[in-house]
Amino acid sequence: MATSETVLQVLSGGLPCTHRLDPFVGGVNSVLSFCSDVKWRRNRGLVYKKLNNRVRLLGKCTSRGVGAVKSCGKLKCAHRWESMRCKCQKAESFGGAAANEWSPVSLPVNGVDSATNIFERGSFALKGNEETQSIEEEAWDLLRASVVCYCGNPIGTIAANDANSGSILNYDQIFIRDFIPSGIAFLLKGEYDIVRNFILYTLQLQSWEKTMDCYSPGQGLMPASFKVRTVPLGSEDSATEEILDADFGEAAIGRVAPVDSGLWWIILLRAYGKCSGDLSVQERVDVQTGMKMILKLCLADGFDMFPTLLVTDGSCMIDRRMGIHGHPLEIQALFYSALLCAREMLAPEDGSADLIRALNNRLVALSFHIREYYWLDLKKLNEIYRYTTEEYSYDAVNKFNIYPDQIPPWLVEFMPSKGGYLIGNLQPAHMDFRFFTLGNLWSIVSSLATLDQSHAILDLIEAKWAELVAEMPIKICYPALEGQEWRIITGSDPKNTPWSYHNGGSWPTLLWQLTVACIKMNRPEIAQKAVQLVERRISRDKWPEYYDTKRARFIGKQAHLFQTWSISGYLVAKLLLANPSAVKIFVNEEDPELVNALLSANPRRKRARKGFKQPFIV
Repeated sequence: MATSETVLQVLSGGLPCTHRLDPFVGGVNSVLSFCSDVKWRRNRGLVYKKLNNRVRLLGKCTSRGVGAVKSCGKLKCAHRWESMRCKCQKAESFGGAAANEWSPVSLPVNGVDSATNIFERGSFALKGNEETQSIEEEAWDLLRASVVCYCGNPIGTIAANDANSGSILNYDQIFIRDFIPSGIAFLLKGEYDIVRNFILYTLQLQSWEKTMDCYSPGQGLMPASFKVRTVPLGSEDSATEEILDADFGEAAIGRVAPVDSGLWWIILLRAYGKCSGDLSVQERVDVQTGMKMILKLCLADGFDMFPTLLVTDGSCMIDRRMGIHGHPLEIQALFYSALLCAREMLAPEDGSADLIRALNNRLVALSFHIREYYWLDLKKLNEIYRYTTEEYSYDAVNKFNIYPDQIPPWLVEFMPSKGGYLIGNLQPAHMDFRFFTLGNLWSIVSSLATLDQSHAILDLIEAKWAELVAEMPIKICYPALEGQEWRIITGSDPKNTPWSYHNGGSWPTLLWQLTVACIKMNRPEIAQKAVQLVERRISRDKWPEYYDTKRARFIGKQAHLFQTWSISGYLVAKLLLANPSAVKIFVNEEDPELVNALLSANPRRKRARKGFKQPFIV
């Protein structure tokens, strides 16, 4: 076990690397193939030269060890460019073997071996015609063209690569949440280096002393995004270096720190280990430390009395004011999934015992809370309709003092006789009855929803296909806020007008989460139908970020084109339908001990293990 001094040295970028900056030596396959078709190319400060069908980084490396993470720059020489060794922090050299020394354990180059298919229905590969094949080829070309290099290696993908856009904002940055489908696409293709680099470099950016307006956020916070930025060295003429410039929300619109970044990071870390077979990354001291810091930040005691994670508006995929402050479902589903993933990866040692105990207790309480109080179907809606209020007792039925008049008129017509969903938010005297797609889908993936609830959610999507999917999958939430409600809740946000952007807009990137959920529940035909809808127009529409109107007929009025996670979301859906057993790298199966604990905790059920002591109050 490394000493604490060694850990700090690793995390601060103080350990040098000896890896030569030649990403194509050793046969790294196709991740950066977009660089190889030109003789010279400048890519975010890196200069490549084509030599024997390889791309070599030419330049100088510097390391200062303090502040932002430093990388390779370029030095103007009087006679020639000189190829040099990188002396900055190299992600692959932190510990263990280099990434390209690992061979796939569970997946061949093209994804999961179909012989290991665990689903009765077998492979659901979409046997498209030449047109659909060309769409996939175009998507892969666009995805690889969005790859950002750092220190001569792929580190992530930018949010959008629209050369004709006049408003870049922060879409030229690498977002943690946006990279997830990109990283999964590369994993399923057997291209692991870019995901490994992303995991380890973002770990270096994790908050230790980051400040915003003179205030320091909690240790363990992961950035929303980061950018490879070229800056002058100052000491030498025309010499520059690259740094990773992280944004924790201090530059974001609304200045909101991301809650979901750390949760997605843990989920991707587990997926990388399961897909590549390289468990050395999650076993490293710095990675274990980073994971524990995220967990401690999320599990910290506070004034909140609920097991759900209390967050502000704009702290997740919906990163603007949309009335999701409090305990939004999306964060709870990701939180639950991250807790299960972390429990699986945490090294068994004395220092982890208390953390694992707190983690297990939170899993039980969180699961019970969401399943019992967030669930809504026709039966539960009738129960809420007949609620009595102002109940004071431990045995109250209406525990959160919900007034029946809160039931919106649209819900009465929307709720099918077969099906149900988890509501968007729950607080005292407030239920957000909107359907939020990501939270419901990831509740299925993580087993936060029960088996019956998971099927009911998919039943609802099928029954309300015209409302939730229409001509382009899939609405981020339903219904949209309109009129006075829109003005009050969004602050008259001109980007979140009704049926646009986060306010009922349709987001193609959600296709991959829909696919994972459908395959897990052995209902891939739902996802297959959605993929076919996407293939009709998304390439012709230039891969937009989102669609507008109730039926998703218009490209979003402010949508960026060639949006990377729209591209990668489609690719992941295609790969998973071709190899359904690949979903095992995301899916969390329900723990039998957790089920028994839930049965004991639920006051409406009498089944429980004898002698089980309940360590929490529900």
